[in-house]
Amino acid sequence: MPQTIRQSVTLAASPDRLYAMYLDAKTHAAITGQPVKISAKPGSAFSAFEGSIWGTTLAAVPGRLIVQSWRSINFAEKDPDSILILAFSSATTGGRIDLVHVNVSDQDAEGVRKGWKTYYWTPWKKHLTKH
Repeated sequence: MPQTIRQSVTLAASPDRLYAMYLDAKTHAAITGQPVKISAKPGSAFSAFEGSIWGTTLAAVPGRLIVQSWRSINFAEKDPDSILILAFSSATTGGRIDLVHVNVSDQDAEGVRKGWKTYYWTPWKKHLTKH
């Protein structure tokens, strides 16, 4: 049965900057250490981690919200796309990202859950201390 992953992180940057960093291919790649294809344009394709994840940007509200459909190489063909929702808001020490990732396939859920922390939140914090 598909799973829902919920995580929140506070980072030392404004919500507008965090939103822009995620959607800027060069900055996104600098954070994750991997090339990425990404855009805020609804209907645009994205891919990351050498094509191991891919999908489509469904909606983007500047500085506030990103919604994407997602798949990974670990999804079975019959698995539905997962939906990623990133909501950006202000926090006392910068910006907060609330993540809700729904319809994550059972076989990929633990990897996705850990992956957000390992490949996004931790490196993003390090990136912000340097820039």
